[in-house]
Amino acid sequence: MKNKITFLLLFFSVVLYPIICNRASFADMLTLSEGLKLATENNRLIKITEREEAISEADTIIARSPLLPEINASLSQTFQAYQPRAIFGTQIVPVSDKDFLSYSVSIQQLVYDFQGSASLYRASTLILETKKLDTQRIKNLVSLDFSLTYFDLLESEKMMLVAEKEVERLQSHLRDAQYLYEEGVITKNDLFQAGVRLSDAKQRLVAAKNLRAINASRLNNTLSRPLQADLQVVEVPETRSDTLHMNLTQAWELAESTRPEIKIVETTLKAMDKEEISKRSEYFPRFFLRGSYDYMENPYYVHEENWSLVAGMSLNILSGASTKAGIVKIQQRRQKLLEQRSRLVDDIKLEIEKYYLDLLSSKEKLTVTSGAIGQAEENLRINKLRYEEGVGTATEVLDAVSLLTIAETNYNKSFYDFKRAEAGLMYATGKDLSEVYQ
Repeated sequence: MKNKITFLLLFFSVVLYPIICNRASFADMLTLSEGLKLATENNRLIKITEREEAISEADTIIARSPLLPEINASLSQTFQAYQPRAIFGTQIVPVSDKDFLSYSVSIQQLVYDFQGSASLYRASTLILETKKLDTQRIKNLVSLDFSLTYFDLLESEKMMLVAEKEVERLQSHLRDAQYLYEEGVITKNDLFQAGVRLSDAKQRLVAAKNLRAINASRLNNTLSRPLQADLQVVEVPETRSDTLHMNLTQAWELAESTRPEIKIVETTLKAMDKEEISKRSEYFPRFFLRGSYDYMENPYYVHEENWSLVAGMSLNILSGASTKAGIVKIQQRRQKLLEQRSRLVDDIKLEIEKYYLDLLSSKEKLTVTSGAIGQAEENLRINKLRYEEGVGTATEVLDAVSLLTIAETNYNKSFYDFKRAEAGLMYATGKDLSEVYQ
């Protein structure tokens, strides 16, 4: 029995435990594409806009109802205190029973109303289209916010690694200084200087770890996860998009044809045109057909049941100028929306220009800083050798460590500035980020 227990414990520790740990760590890994999918599925703003979309869809059904037949039915049982009677000369004759049953069924169909109801229905379908476009806009906005937070987390992780490397380099320098001090080569002042620099670097490492934790919590919050849940993110591969190779004018033209905000305005303008047609139809008559079947229980009638067909017309002669005022209101709303569209296009152009210039700037910075790291590493290596040989000074080594840290920091900052500008430019031109980062 004891041997069996020992074997099971050994099997668990050697085989099962590593598998469980690997699965747990794998479950915490998150790619940008997976994160975008989770963010758009769980986001509350998107759920709200989807409810708005469902409400608008119900409005289209309401607006369509006047185009369909209207069917009504009624059933009644009448109880009277006296039997109805009529006087014919000197005689009194009954005209119906004291209590009687009656029912009727009628169907009415609008024949023509000068496109009033049809235009109103078309306007409601266009409004539904704007709600769908707004849902698309919110999804892409959430995707942009998540992508920027994702890049912030990646950057903070790289900055934490830079701080760790700086601490390791300063610790190495402190050990060298301690050895040289014990050998009597340097003064205690150099040893103190190395200790102070190491203490300062450790404080920056603590700040970098805190920033990483904050960015991880921000990402967890976007995903509706516990804020303190462990989260590991994966580096984003190089983005391949035609948008990144466009000039500014081409980006503007693409945005005008793809941005959901502009499409919403244009679709709303079309809906207003249909609303105006519907409102103008109130000046004209409405033609309809109504057929009905009526039954009244009455033995004194020759025919207790009757069929009827009515071809009718209705016309509002005077409405207190409400129709004219309604048309003016729609026209003023259209002019207001046209002004808003012009302002919206200008704002989008400014947004694109900002991200475009940020992209160019960060790209140039990447080119400059990528070579600086190698130079800074070589500078540190030379100064360490000189210091170990007793030729260089501690200040030169510490300055070389600082220069290498600055070079690595600048490179990482430029790299993720480029990624953020890249995502912003694709969003500004109307690209769906969830598709771009698949």
